[in-house]
Amino acid sequence: MGEVEVQALREINIVILKGDFVAIMGSSGSGKSTMINLVGCLDLPTRGTIYLDNKDISKLNESELAQIRGRKIGFIFQQFNLIQNLTALGNVTLPLEFQEYSPEEARQIAMRLLTAVGLGERMYHLPMQLSGGQQQRVAIARALSNNPDVILADEPTGNLDSKAGSDVINLLEDLWKKNGKTVIVVTHDAQLAQRARRMIQLKDGQIVGKA
Repeated sequence: MGEVEVQALREINIVILKGDFVAIMGSSGSGKSTMINLVGCLDLPTRGTIYLDNKDISKLNESELAQIRGRKIGFIFQQFNLIQNLTALGNVTLPLEFQEYSPEEARQIAMRLLTAVGLGERMYHLPMQLSGGQQQRVAIARALSNNPDVILADEPTGNLDSKAGSDVINLLEDLWKKNGKTVIVVTHDAQLAQRARRMIQLKDGQIVGKA
């Protein structure tokens, strides 16, 4: 930041195995989102290495990172990040079309995913016609559209009431237990963190606790 260097993360050394469910916790500014952005190939580290599938992604260019994001990683955000003028179906279909699925094949996959997250009767609704919990379900279906190995969720229950939040937690747990996905969540939600297999606590960019 100008002439001031801010170390978002320092001396981080962790291993997350395939099929793990990890919750990353910490106060605001602790480095949680930076960590998940690095794992998700959205940011590059100034120092250090990050291995995904035995490949050091810290040395890849933007085109290579984009390919990994498209094939291996599904993102779920606190703000949902849905396209407001597309229906739920359109939001889930769009990333499939970027991956060069045919329109009909993309549509069939998107319909199946929306049905799986309980939105089979609302797939033609716009985001503004859906509740917060329903919008997050659309976001989860979209994250699953490329059948990723890794699900990264940044405060996925942060904007939801307790009932909708519990439903989202159940969906994430199912992705881990039943579908074998690697799930990494940044969260302040103690209920969500308790359902994870492991918890990592961050403070001032450093790991201060593991469970």
